[in-house]
Amino acid sequence: MGPEALSTAPPPAAQPDVDPIVEMSGISISFPGIKALDEVSFRLFPGEVHSLMGENGAGKSTLIKALTGVYSIDGGSISLDGHAVEFTSPAHAQRAGIATVYQEVNLVTNLSVAENIFLGREPRRLGLIDFRKMRTDAKRVLRTLNLDIDPSSLLSTHSIAVQQLVAIARAVDVRARVLVLDEPTSSLDQREVEELFGVIRRVRGQGVAVLFVSHFLDQVYEISDRITVLRNGRLVGEHPAAELPRLDLISAMIGKDLAALEALEEGTKREATERVDGGALVTATQVGRKGTIEPFDLEIHRGEVLGLAGLLGSGRTELVRLLAGADRHDQGEVRFDGNVVKLRSPREALDRGIAFASENRKTEGLIGDLSVRANIVLALQAARGWVRQIPRNQQDEIADRYIKALDIRPPNPNQLVRNLSGGNQQKVLLGRWLLLEPKLLILDEPTRGIDIGAKAQIQKLVATLAEEGLAVIFISAELEEVVRLSHQVGVLRDRRKVAQLTNDNLAVEDILEIIAAEAEKSP
Repeated sequence: MGPEALSTAPPPAAQPDVDPIVEMSGISISFPGIKALDEVSFRLFPGEVHSLMGENGAGKSTLIKALTGVYSIDGGSISLDGHAVEFTSPAHAQRAGIATVYQEVNLVTNLSVAENIFLGREPRRLGLIDFRKMRTDAKRVLRTLNLDIDPSSLLSTHSIAVQQLVAIARAVDVRARVLVLDEPTSSLDQREVEELFGVIRRVRGQGVAVLFVSHFLDQVYEISDRITVLRNGRLVGEHPAAELPRLDLISAMIGKDLAALEALEEGTKREATERVDGGALVTATQVGRKGTIEPFDLEIHRGEVLGLAGLLGSGRTELVRLLAGADRHDQGEVRFDGNVVKLRSPREALDRGIAFASENRKTEGLIGDLSVRANIVLALQAARGWVRQIPRNQQDEIADRYIKALDIRPPNPNQLVRNLSGGNQQKVLLGRWLLLEPKLLILDEPTRGIDIGAKAQIQKLVATLAEEGLAVIFISAELEEVVRLSHQVGVLRDRRKVAQLTNDNLAVEDILEIIAAEAEKSP
């Protein structure tokens, strides 16, 4: 079944022998210059896991925000348990029994784990917050996720992965009838994903309806009972997961058949022999930072993609932060373009031609309340100084060039970045750094949480940049992606670089064996 067969919505899949707890009919939402949802219908039944699939910009997040009271709808209706509802806020939706965990962790990091779990519903005694009971109850909630962490510890002391699980623990404890999980596994390793799926199966068994959004196809098929596909703000179809082959799902999501998808990815497979070697650009000798990452050696050549592979917490991000000036190394020596450098800040790194796109684009990259244009020219303006403002016509020319080059959607330079999909936000961030014409581009999880079409576009861009002589460090939790793009692959574990592999027909299994072998040696 190709995309043409799915171009119009088929009859709904056979429903369970119960009434839907959520029914959204003919939902339409428009923003300036774009129709985000066009008469989309969606059903969610008690005791099922229902995945919402589609490319970035397909309307998934907009549909979720319409359900949870973030956005008001322009047309259509929403019913909960057979009764028409109009939620005016997420708190309103939560009181009605709909709990949501979004892709970006939205917690208060300067409060404790327990305070975050019970924020807004703290247990009280004699009118005062009962912190002892809060910690006890939080420990019970965390135990359901097999998390053994101190409820009194500050949330900021924990990794993004643990923070994500705390957000899920909070949602689970609300005892919702509907649990919405928007990319909940994007920061979790395999063990944590298995723990989360155990929780999802338990709440499903209790009759809770789970709306699940993920770009990891393996996870979708592992946990889902039903799948609804959106494309360009329209409903493509609703299917039992067991009756929707993966290739048909991908074709439905992107509107292209498998041959077109393979053509899009053609040319991104890298091998060491394909490198345009312009000589060593960066040489790190026994560089490290106490308590952060053990001393490592690393060499990056012009025209080379160096992939970094390892489990979450292995030290991938910690390593590149030293090279990007975000953290300072206290051991070893870094040479850039043949000269010893001591980078004290990302600004100093930028001045030398090192651009760093952090994995946390929300807090360390983009400014959501600024336009696409303003975000693209931001770094260039900072380099020029705020006194020497870039003329508006030049800003427009720059923005239009990168909107076209990177296929940013919608192609509107005035669009607020916070209203873009995750994949298009990532493209805006890439445009900002490419505008500075760096010598080394460091990309930390640039394709995390974005759809397969946008992912292929970014991969192709990385391959093209390397062919043009740019040095790229590429980090991804998806080992297949690292192998596809990289000429060399550095493997990390327990914040140590344990191997560097040349991509001579390198396979994912080769990397996994090294990680597993190192794990066996660890105490």
